[in-house]
Amino acid sequence: MSPNVTRRTLLRSIGVAGGTGVMFESMRALGLLASPHALAVPDYRPPRAGDLAATGRHGKRVVILGAGIAGLTTAYELGKAGYRCTILEAKDRIGGRTWTVRAGTTETDLGGHAQTARFARGQYLNAGAARLPQSHLTIDYCRELGVPLEPFLNTNVNALIYNEQTGAPVQQYRTARADMYGYVSELLAKALDQGALDQEVSGEDRDRLLTFLGRFGDIGAKADGFAYTGTSRRGYSVEPGAADQPGEPLGPPPSLTEVLTSAVGRYLPIELEYGQAMTMLQPVGGMDAIPAALYRAVGADKVRLGAEVTTITDGPDGVEVGYRDSRGKETLVGADFCVATLPPHLLAGIPTNLSPGVTAALRFPTVVPVGKIGLEYRRRWWEEDDRIYGGSTFTDLDLSQIWYPSAGFHGGRGVVVGYYHGGPDAVAYGELPPAQRAERAVAQGTKIHGAKYRDELASAFSVAWHRTPFIEGGWVGWPSRTSGEYALLNKPAGRVYFAGDWLSYYIAWQAGAFDSARHAVTGIHQRVLAEG
Repeated sequence: MSPNVTRRTLLRSIGVAGGTGVMFESMRALGLLASPHALAVPDYRPPRAGDLAATGRHGKRVVILGAGIAGLTTAYELGKAGYRCTILEAKDRIGGRTWTVRAGTTETDLGGHAQTARFARGQYLNAGAARLPQSHLTIDYCRELGVPLEPFLNTNVNALIYNEQTGAPVQQYRTARADMYGYVSELLAKALDQGALDQEVSGEDRDRLLTFLGRFGDIGAKADGFAYTGTSRRGYSVEPGAADQPGEPLGPPPSLTEVLTSAVGRYLPIELEYGQAMTMLQPVGGMDAIPAALYRAVGADKVRLGAEVTTITDGPDGVEVGYRDSRGKETLVGADFCVATLPPHLLAGIPTNLSPGVTAALRFPTVVPVGKIGLEYRRRWWEEDDRIYGGSTFTDLDLSQIWYPSAGFHGGRGVVVGYYHGGPDAVAYGELPPAQRAERAVAQGTKIHGAKYRDELASAFSVAWHRTPFIEGGWVGWPSRTSGEYALLNKPAGRVYFAGDWLSYYIAWQAGAFDSARHAVTGIHQRVLAEG
């Protein structure tokens, strides 16, 4: 390696070879990155019953559009101070994209494709939200509302990686990680030893970094050329045992070129991402426990299901919202304030008297098509045959990922997430009837797990979020947060406020919906107190 290699060039090469996670580890060892720390959460003071009494005012009326996490949270928090809330929900259920599919669940998509879940008792699919980072606000609400949690196994070294386009064989995550980290460590150690970073790293720091690389990549000593030759980290072909059975580690690793060609490095840094870091959590028995707890706290009498919003009219003294119920009856609801938590592209299509700028801002985010399928199996072959307990298999197939359940270990049946994808793959699958979605997903998964992936199948249920009525998207993305639209919608439009994960920096997470609801609640409450 040329002694003229710069630190930036070397780190860029490491990023290409091992992914950003490995590059960040190298940068931290070099002292180029500060240690991660918990993000500061702005203080939130929930409204209290005595707040309005002190001003001599009674609780204002608030109409809330949508009974997803943001809508339910808005009603829950405002209810603490006595606000009189009414939630209008177009679907016949609460929760929005926090939706757990169980036996008997029915859904008809925008193409007219109808499904009824045939899962066995106790089996379920979290069709939308499915995992909770420890750092998220969602955990605090689970504690406050009494929702029990259990671990969600996001990453599992016994799960698999399969890249069909490269022709690489199916391999365990642990094997791919050991080889990639081993070779990256070897390259960096050789660069250090040859003086390529002498101008950037002191002699003392060089020794520290070499010590780190030796452990991180399990590479040889200087006398061995820092070579990565493969160790038991790759796994065993014969497990160690008693007496005279030392075990047989997997054979020598493929060459560096073969490892890079296999493209496995793209999947490895996921557990280093802040929002995907271990340990993650999930509600016991299904993610719908969270909206169910909010629903109980708010009160069923505050929620009108099957209420499709048809008009929103803002006025100087209040807001009037029109809706159509499941029987076609049109009704008007008057309130002092409105909090609209529907997806922005749906809000943009509702007739309102809001400014053209607000409507244009609602149309600004881009909708992301997302699909997920639950495949129920008659036996838990991934545990019995492959010793995979939770986690995800990553692939370049149009499945994107296969998730194995993180609960019910050693039970009779289980539901595997057969695909979880977005973009063109989600669109292609979503256009198919549900039976063909399952057939295609199983055919692809058989390439990884063999015939049992097909033969052991009991039932399936899929969701194409972009084809789901009154939702029509997995989530949205902002082309820009600095061009004015994002800031505009985080402010009230007269007496109409907006909330949802799309108005946060935690898009597609329940934490974004919770925090955005708090933002709207704070704005309304402070306004009422100030007017008093």
